[in-house]
Amino acid sequence: MTTRSTSQEHRRKQIVVLGSLNIDLVQRVPRIPVAGETLIGGDLATYAGGKGANQACAAALLGGQVKMAGMVGHDVFSGRLLAELQNAGVTTDLVAKAAASTGSAVIFVLPNGENSIVISPGANAEVTVPIALQAVERLEAGDFLLCQLETPMQSVTAAMKAAHRKGVTTLLDPAPAHGLPEELLQATSILTPNQTEAGFLTCSPGAIETMAQAADAARQLQGRGAPVVIIKMGAGGCLIVDGVQMTEASGFPVQAVDTTGAGDTFNGALAVALAEGLDLIDASRFANAAAALSVTKPGAIASMPSRSQVEQFLEAAGSRV
Repeated sequence: MTTRSTSQEHRRKQIVVLGSLNIDLVQRVPRIPVAGETLIGGDLATYAGGKGANQACAAALLGGQVKMAGMVGHDVFSGRLLAELQNAGVTTDLVAKAAASTGSAVIFVLPNGENSIVISPGANAEVTVPIALQAVERLEAGDFLLCQLETPMQSVTAAMKAAHRKGVTTLLDPAPAHGLPEELLQATSILTPNQTEAGFLTCSPGAIETMAQAADAARQLQGRGAPVVIIKMGAGGCLIVDGVQMTEASGFPVQAVDTTGAGDTFNGALAVALAEGLDLIDASRFANAAAALSVTKPGAIASMPSRSQVEQFLEAAGSRV
């Protein structure tokens, strides 16, 4: 991947991530327990996480100029989260503290690396519209805003609309799956659902399984206002639908250990690549590579690759972007 110099850009593009900050409580289990059942799992591990924090760290580790905006609590977890963000190179002056506890996620990881997650919003639910608008106040045309749905919908919508009016490229990861107001879709430059979310958003009977189904879902979402839709297809890569153009970007075969944070790594990497001037297809390939590397290690932020690791991985795979 070729880095664009600041002399060419005149101004380095900013990436603001407005979203959740969680502490992740992770336990490996042989299977998901049914109601009333007690299972013995592996040792409990704790990681910094939350879809917002994950995407911010992924983008910063890959070389982006990143600011995180959101809320944490006045508890033992907040310092851990802020330190993790700062160690990754994320600026945290837009992260405020709420009276509520820091958000948390309980994550069960299956032997094949797949996971199930239960979230407690905590301070993330305190991200108000004024806080969201403050996050985008200093963004300019050409900058990037990344949002997800682990903070209040009205705050996400307000920030996306304000940023879109400025000419900011707005990326929305519609997770966890919720119905999306039309005004939010129309303020979204790039929508990046995974297979489950794409199925939910288009009222499909279950997750999207094939590229043909993904293509149909993407066209439906375009019809509702999102000009560009990238459907993340797990190990299969992604489908990119931009206007009338439709492109499949293949995934990279790896041994999955833990898929937690893979989609967030994709979004962070996508923003960095686009901010550096890559086209949508090459940026998506770069994002696929970063996401593939992230599933080879446990944890979310802990598993995210550096820029050099992604570039070496792409070179070894015989794919340059």
